[in-house]
Amino acid sequence: MKKYLKILTIILFAMILSVSCSSKLENNIETANKPSSNEIINNIGNNNIKEIYFAGGCFWGLEGYFRQLPGVTHTEVGYANGNVKETSYQKLDQTGHAETIRIDYDINKISLIELYEHFFRIIDPTSLNKQGNDRGTQYRTGIYSRNDEDLELAKKFIEEKQLEYDKPIVVEVEKLRNFILAEDYHQDYLEKNPDGYCHIDLSLANKPLYKDYEKKSDEEIKEIGDTTYNITQNADTERAFSSEYDNFYEKGIYVDITSGEPLFASSDKFDSGCGWPSFSKPITSQVIDYKEDKSHGMERIEVKSKNSDSHLGHVFEDGPEDKGGLRYCINGASLKFIPYDEMDSHGYGEYKKYVE
Repeated sequence: MKKYLKILTIILFAMILSVSCSSKLENNIETANKPSSNEIINNIGNNNIKEIYFAGGCFWGLEGYFRQLPGVTHTEVGYANGNVKETSYQKLDQTGHAETIRIDYDINKISLIELYEHFFRIIDPTSLNKQGNDRGTQYRTGIYSRNDEDLELAKKFIEEKQLEYDKPIVVEVEKLRNFILAEDYHQDYLEKNPDGYCHIDLSLANKPLYKDYEKKSDEEIKEIGDTTYNITQNADTERAFSSEYDNFYEKGIYVDITSGEPLFASSDKFDSGCGWPSFSKPITSQVIDYKEDKSHGMERIEVKSKNSDSHLGHVFEDGPEDKGGLRYCINGASLKFIPYDEMDSHGYGEYKKYVE
């Protein structure tokens, strides 16, 4: 009898273990099949693809950084603005080309100003012909474009940035004269060689562009009010037409009420008639996390504040066609409005460029 009980115990244990392993495997498969936040946003709305070219030292690191940004649809590396129309990696010191990355980006998802900010984040704009350990004219810094408006914007951006530096900024801003695609082994180099040389901290691509905002404690959020707490922390929804920001169009920015991080600009707000504050895009590409939401028998895309993980609302593909076709339907109780004239005094001066 004891022998049979022992065998039965072993069989039951094996069955439990099998079910447990199967459940874990299914969960792992389900997690692996879920699209990333970047994949979700890059595959919704209307695409309006533009291109810009950056030279900033070794192009391996530049590509490794920019390919991580939401709204960047394609990257490739090559050699730009040399003295002749043909070159190779071995001839750069003779032909005057700069190691350069071409970035294709969806202007409905990420602005050119934001790309300039990212570029300056990962280079030393005061260093001439040198970035990291690399020296030579091929490692100079530059912004190149076929579009005169892009170059004028770059010049204005650099003029304002100069106020932050004691040394002169030496980033050249020029019309793109030529761009020769680099050899195959240079393309997506750090993806193929994760331990390869890189003078850039690639983890910065997943960190706030300006500063890290600290989320309020659970008790502090409760003190704001039950409505705000239930919406931001429990994914509740406020009643339609109940928000003070629904029919509200003053100039300024809307920040995460739980952390103070800027999320939306008044310049991207529109009247959708849905009863909730509506925006065509976030203020910068990095501040929102996107997640599949299959609750309440519906298939939607939830938007959350990336920094605080607070629920904001959902994004739908029925927004203005000329602004990308997206409608960020946001609970007003998850936001706090900062008037444009008070942005400096509240520490948001650097975001003014996204409102003007």
